[in-house]
Amino acid sequence: MNSTANWLIRFSLIAGLVGGGALVAEPPGPGGAIKVSRTIPFAASARVGPEVREQCQLQTKVPEFLRQSAGGGVELVDGVLDRSAGRVLELEITEVHAPGGGAFSGPKWMTVEGKLYDRGKLSGSFRAKRFTSGGAFGAVKGTCSIIGRCTKAIGQDIAAWLVSPTENAELGDAR
Repeated sequence: MNSTANWLIRFSLIAGLVGGGALVAEPPGPGGAIKVSRTIPFAASARVGPEVREQCQLQTKVPEFLRQSAGGGVELVDGVLDRSAGRVLELEITEVHAPGGGAFSGPKWMTVEGKLYDRGKLSGSFRAKRFTSGGAFGAVKGTCSIIGRCTKAIGQDIAAWLVSPTENAELGDAR
C-alpha cells in the first residue's frame, strides 16, 4: 500500500472514532448496572412544541443512547425508580429548542439534568447540553433527525460521566 492509502485508512479510523463512532464507556463498577427509566420526563418548565414532543421520541432516545454507550453498565427499567434499591440515575429533559423546518429554522439544542443515587444517597449530579445545526446534509434532514444528534451526544456524555461521577458536573456544551 502506498503512503496515501495508509494516510486515508488512518484518517478514516480516527474520523470514525472522533466524529461518529460509538463511545463505549466502561461499566460503572461494582454494584451492578445503574437503573434508568426507559422513558424520562420533560421538566414542567420545559417548553417543547407539541410536534417535537409527539414525534421526536426524545424521552426514550436519551435513555437508549445512554444504554448503548454505557457498555452494559445501564439497565433500562419500566415504572417508577426506587432510589433506595441499588444505583439509580434519574434523568429529566429540561430544555429543548427545536423549531420545525429542519436546518432552515436554525440550530437546535437540548438539555438534560440528572441525579445519581446509590442506595438512596445522592452521589452525583449533572447538566448536559448539546447544540447542533444538523451536520453533514443538515439541509435535507428534518427537525427530529437534527435534534436526534443531540440526544445521541448527550447519551454518550452521560455514559462517560458515569465512569467517575461528580456533583454539579457540566457535560457536553454546558461547559
